[in-house]
Amino acid sequence: MRLTRVYVEMPLAVGAELALPEGPAAHLARVLRLAAGDRCVLFNGDGQDYPAIVTAVGKRELRVRLDAPVAVDNESSLRIVLLQGVARGEKMDLILQKATELGVAEVRPLVSQRSEVKLDAARAARRLTHWQGVVIAACEQCGRARVPRVAAPLPLSAVLAGLGTSPRGERAHQGADADDLRLLLDPDGELALNDLPLANSHTEVILAVGPEGGWSPDDRGQLLAAGFAGLRLGPRILRTETAGLAAIAALQAGFGDLN
Repeated sequence: MRLTRVYVEMPLAVGAELALPEGPAAHLARVLRLAAGDRCVLFNGDGQDYPAIVTAVGKRELRVRLDAPVAVDNESSLRIVLLQGVARGEKMDLILQKATELGVAEVRPLVSQRSEVKLDAARAARRLTHWQGVVIAACEQCGRARVPRVAAPLPLSAVLAGLGTSPRGERAHQGADADDLRLLLDPDGELALNDLPLANSHTEVILAVGPEGGWSPDDRGQLLAAGFAGLRLGPRILRTETAGLAAIAALQAGFGDLN
């Protein structure tokens, strides 16, 4: 029987007996109704699972004892960083959940000219906390022991500045020895999946997916100037919650760990 996996943000070590933080403790005790003697698995993002046995359950506390950790080797050899135009509500949750399941290493939400979601500082902070919870829950379900980083939402220009510079279009044609391959999803893009120069397990792909309103000409100009090349995905126009996931699955199937 598969054991429940729970993320905890705390140090873990073999033989340790510890009280779990309030959130995981409440989930195990009140939702799953674990009792003393039941087993579960903890992880904290260090790449290992920690089998554990529940030693005590109280009104406000659940204690466990940790067994020897088990290394988890299910991260893709193809490192994918997703630059995702912020989508509304459940669409963004779906993107984050499924991108995590498909092995994305990092997500950087962005706001561009045609973004329909406007976030002030307080709302952006709340959304980031929520998005991190979505990604953690996805890791608990899919078995990942390293949690993808979710960055705070920023304007497109700031996200691109954080990537560093790249001559326009150069990286898309350098091949697998380039530091990264930068792609923006574009129905009129110059590249198809079969054109991608990926042949090296150390390659990083930075994939930019526009918001519900799509990329504006200015957005596209900024991306091209930052070294992105347009990638087209067949003859149909895909919604933002479909496009990125389809591209990630295709990249993993062709060059990552789904092949």
